[in-house]
Amino acid sequence: MLKKEVAYIRKQFKLDHEKLHVYDILNVYIMKDSSEIYHYERQPFELVDREKQELHMGNFKKLLTGEMDQKLFELKLHEEAEQPTRILLHQGLLTGDVEEWQDLMLLLVEKMLADAQYERDTVVTFARGQYYKPTQARNEEAEESENNEMFANPFILCSVNSTEQPRKTLLFDYLEREFKYNVIVDPIIKLSTPEQGFFYPSVTDGYSDVNRILYCSGRANEPNQHFIEEVLNAEKTVTALEERSIFEEIVNTVAEEPLDASTIASLYEEIHQVIETNEEEEPPTLDYKDVERMLTVSGVENVTAEKVELAFQTIVDDRNYEFKASSVVPKFNSKSIKINTKVATISISPEDLRHVRQVNFQGKKCLLIEIDEDVVVEGFTLSSETL
Repeated sequence: MLKKEVAYIRKQFKLDHEKLHVYDILNVYIMKDSSEIYHYERQPFELVDREKQELHMGNFKKLLTGEMDQKLFELKLHEEAEQPTRILLHQGLLTGDVEEWQDLMLLLVEKMLADAQYERDTVVTFARGQYYKPTQARNEEAEESENNEMFANPFILCSVNSTEQPRKTLLFDYLEREFKYNVIVDPIIKLSTPEQGFFYPSVTDGYSDVNRILYCSGRANEPNQHFIEEVLNAEKTVTALEERSIFEEIVNTVAEEPLDASTIASLYEEIHQVIETNEEEEPPTLDYKDVERMLTVSGVENVTAEKVELAFQTIVDDRNYEFKASSVVPKFNSKSIKINTKVATISISPEDLRHVRQVNFQGKKCLLIEIDEDVVVEGFTLSSETL
């Protein structure tokens, strides 16, 4: 599933949008102490109060917001489980019986409760509907509307939201002209911050893929592996942060000695070039041959394909492993690299990293940064010293 496909779907989650129809919504309330279904309620979405509709739409849109492989993960569904979730979801997608759809979703909630303890009361929300997508790109010259030919894509969306107790507050009553204590005790459902959820089915090459699911994490690089494997019965995922850590370990193993900032900058530029020149629909990946070439071009000495291949086999346990290029390089045009020292924390972009050096001066390690202008500290311009 590509970033642009997720963005297209997310954009449709607005009230009265002509390319999105939400048919039914099912809310399931789970008690933290008993970890069982306390109450559930299903309604046609069009009969839900408009204010509630807006809250749900905002929640769904928030759920689908984030970077791929950081908060959003496309996963392959397995069928080896005793009651595979893929079968439940596929049946729920195809059935025209709303009662059957509800029963299937409740079975999925039972899987969530099987061996998990929730720290707070939790609400699981399911929505069923379909979104519409043009069958082909809009023809500007022929003045064809992109709505002329639309393809309907049925979907099931799930959002898991925790609750919190209302804060104790003091209110002022305008009519009675007196201060009153707020005695509201009903828990508040945190629809603005979904914990996790999913969108099914995923999209491959522009078409719905019932063998894959889009898992959505509430926190970047913190997917719930138990939920992924035991509830969704999906493949274990590797986050972008984990991939970058593995990539760095491989590079350090092959280089055998610390790298200077200029070499690291060159390596990042090589990866960025691969991303920028990619003409395929799928995001570019890097195998051990690509890594060997990039390290050599970047100036790392004594690099051989055999050394890189061995590092892949030793660290990843798979000589044919392929990294997603976008996962192993920091955001190139922003100050995405943090240099942390006891004295200061410096933010710098990958392309400017070549202007940084670590040097020894009078027996001390120093960070040398090439700059084009005078440095101003709290309104004071620093004097320049010649070393």
